[in-house]
Amino acid sequence: MALSGALFLALLAGALAELPGCKIRVTSKALELVKQEGLRFLEQELETITIPDLRGREGHFYYNISEKVYDFLSTFITSGMRFLLNQQICPVLYHAGMVLLNSLLDTVPVRSSVDELVGIDYSLLKDPVASTSNLDMDFRGAFFPLAEGNWSFPNRAVEPQLQEEERMVYVAFSEFFFDSAMESYFWAGALQLSLVGDKVPHDLDMLLRATYFGSIVLLSPAVIDSPLKLELRVLAPPRCTIKPSGTTISVTASVTIALVPPDQPEVQLSSMIMDARLSAKMALRGKALRTQLDLRRFRIYSNQSALESLALIPLQAPLKTMLQIGVMPMLNERTWRGVQIPLPEGINFVREVVTNHAGFLTVGADLHFAKGLREVIEKNRPIDARASSAPPPSTAAV
Repeated sequence: MALSGALFLALLAGALAELPGCKIRVTSKALELVKQEGLRFLEQELETITIPDLRGREGHFYYNISEKVYDFLSTFITSGMRFLLNQQICPVLYHAGMVLLNSLLDTVPVRSSVDELVGIDYSLLKDPVASTSNLDMDFRGAFFPLAEGNWSFPNRAVEPQLQEEERMVYVAFSEFFFDSAMESYFWAGALQLSLVGDKVPHDLDMLLRATYFGSIVLLSPAVIDSPLKLELRVLAPPRCTIKPSGTTISVTASVTIALVPPDQPEVQLSSMIMDARLSAKMALRGKALRTQLDLRRFRIYSNQSALESLALIPLQAPLKTMLQIGVMPMLNERTWRGVQIPLPEGINFVREVVTNHAGFLTVGADLHFAKGLREVIEKNRPIDARASSAPPPSTAAV
C-alpha cells in the first residue's frame, strides 16, 4: 500500500512538473572553446602576479630564492618547496576562476524586459544535466506583461527535444514560447491598430466610401465628408503552429469601418471578422531570436449575415494589400528586433541552422567570443572591486 502511495505521488509530481518552453544544449565542442578561453584568461592573470622572494629554513636547508630563478631551480625543488609555491599560486588561480565563473553567470539574463510592454522569464526549471558529451538545461522560456508581475500562462505544448550534437550549442523553442509572447502582447493591449483620415490609404478610402455609399448618403451633410476610420482589433491571442513544413501564426480580428465627424460621436458603417494566417521564419543573429512574418492567407466575413459577407468580397483584395503594405512592415520592424536568449555577455552565435519539428523548432549554432573574458569581467566588476582585486589568503595547495 505504501509503495502504491509513493508511486502515485511520483506520478503526480511528474504530471505537475512545469514543462520548459526553451531548452539549451551545450556540447563538448563548446565546452572546449570555453575552456581554452578560460585558460587564456588565467594566463593573463598569472602574468600580473608578483611573487615575493622566498626565504626560510627547511630542516638544515636554508633558502633565499628570488622570482627570477624559479624556473631554473624548478627541477630541484623539494615537496616542501612546491607547497610553499602553491601557497602563492593557488589562491590566485582559485580567485581568478571564481571571478571568471561568477562574472559570466552575472551577465546571463534570467528575467528581463523585452520592451516597454512585455518581459521574458528564463528561470532554470531544474539542475542542468551533464553527460560525457553535453550539458542540457531546461528554462521556463515564458513571456509576461510587465504590468502583471505574477502573470502565468499554462504550458500545454509539446516538450522540445534535443538530439543533435554536431554544433557547439543547440536551442529549442516550443510553441508555448511563441504563444506566451502573443498572449502577453494581447493582454498588454498592443494587438490593435486604428487608422484615421490621412492614415487610411487613399485608394482604400475611396473604395470603402463607394462600398458603403448607400449608408453614407442617408447621413446628415455634416457627417458625409467626415474622415474615415479603419480599426483592427485582435479578438483573441494568436496561436503558433510549428510543423516540419514550417511555422504559421493564426490571427482572428475584428475590422470596424466608421466615419469620425469632429466633435461628434463616430458613425459605424460596418463591422466584420478577419481571419489571417501568417508564415513565420525564425533566425538567430548574435544573441537575438528574430522573426520575419509574411501574410499568406486572408479572408473577411460578416458576423451578421451571409448576405453581408457576399457584399464584402470586393473589399478582400484591397484590405489584404493594405495589410501587406501598411501593417506587416510595422509588425516585422518589431519582431525582427528579436528577443535575447540566455547566453553570457561577450558570446554570440554564428553559422546558425534552424530546423522545424512537430511542435517545436531547434537552432543549432557555433559560438564566437565577441569580447575577451577580461573585458567582460572588468565591465561587470564593481568599482570598489576593480581598485583591489587581490585574492584572499589561502593555505590550500593545488
